Amino acid sequence: MLGSRHLLFPATLALVAGLALAGCQKKVAGLESADGLTTASVGQPDKKMTGSFKQTEEFAKAWNKDKTNVKAGFAYADSLARLGQAKGQADVLKDLAANNPNDAGVQSIAGRRLLSMGAAADAVPMLERATQLNPKDWLAVSAWGSALDQTTQHVAAREKYEMALRIRPGEPLIRNNIAMSYALQGKLPESEKILKGLLKDGAGKAMPRIRQNLALVVGLQGRFDEAKKIASEDLPPDQVEANLAYLKQMLAQNNTWAQLSDQ
Repeated sequence: MLGSRHLLFPATLALVAGLALAGCQKKVAGLESADGLTTASVGQPDKKMTGSFKQTEEFAKAWNKDKTNVKAGFAYADSLARLGQAKGQADVLKDLAANNPNDAGVQSIAGRRLLSMGAAADAVPMLERATQLNPKDWLAVSAWGSALDQTTQHVAAREKYEMALRIRPGEPLIRNNIAMSYALQGKLPESEKILKGLLKDGAGKAMPRIRQNLALVVGLQGRFDEAKKIASEDLPPDQVEANLAYLKQMLAQNNTWAQLSDQ
């Protein structure tokens, strides 16, 4: 997987402010159930951790008493996240959205949080609903596009990004997502043109992620010296070399685009 020691590549949301495709998380699978908090693997928790479990139990009681309670639901989900209970967090977010179908804010936030966890398929209907309820919520619209990209619906994803740009003209993170959507589809020259445009007009100059995405797209086209030069603006030499080595290895295989979509 392309991690912190590899070129930044938006693919699953880590959604900073709920819009970037974010940095290469694998899809969430096989995590613990939220039916009780499993502590066996933790060993003897310190006082701070014990407090976290007690607080989570309190949030759980408030949530189970009223599963339409937005404040209690998000507090419980956040507490589960801090304990590493990703499956439980996702279940609470899905219940929260289901129990508040006409609350645009709940749909948007829950959808974006699920997207950041890699649960794109679950996030799609929430983000679509959030957009229906509040068509001016560009964060929800852009995140909807990200979720569609993660489920390989690239053309539909770019339609949502364009919709988001009409609400938020020129937004660099949306334009970056359009570029990476093309990259996920294997349309590298189109992706490169958008990313270079972002850097040329100054919108993305202060955003290392955009330069690293450009380095990735250039490297995917086999122009490794150019990719190295771009990546070196933000990363130390050892990380740049690790990125390029990984990229060359990936390009030597036949399933490059499947790997990118997975990541």
